[in-house]
Amino acid sequence: MAALTNKQKKDWAKLLFLKENLTQKEIAERVGVTEKTISNWVNDKKENWEMLKSSVIVTKSEELRRIYMQINELNTFIATREPGQRFANSKEADSLNKLAATVRALETDVAIADVIEVFKRFTEWLRAVDLDKAKDVIRLEDDFIKHLLK
Repeated sequence: MAALTNKQKKDWAKLLFLKENLTQKEIAERVGVTEKTISNWVNDKKENWEMLKSSVIVTKSEELRRIYMQINELNTFIATREPGQRFANSKEADSLNKLAATVRALETDVAIADVIEVFKRFTEWLRAVDLDKAKDVIRLEDDFIKHLLK
């Protein structure tokens, strides 16, 4: 397997930082960089990983629910117009198209963060069942994530 680029390593480290309760040392070991590198990435003021971590509580299903509510509200507003005028103007049509595209993307795209979340839950369960097997599986999970990042 070809080595990851620095950007791919940084993206992976960011996902691990945001989604798993790991130390910077653990992240460094899994990604294959130094602890100092992880610290630099976490403390980069432009990216603000700490702030992102606190905002990661918005799940895909919550975001979809909000978008569906926006679509519903816009359609309800349009439906209140006089007969013969119950159609979207250009701005409303553009908004509906953008919201629909966002829904399609959220419903069909499996993000790496989602894969990591499933791996995290599975690994927590497996650790309780068979710790040695969990260690082997974590290595495979990491290899799979590297593959997805390429």
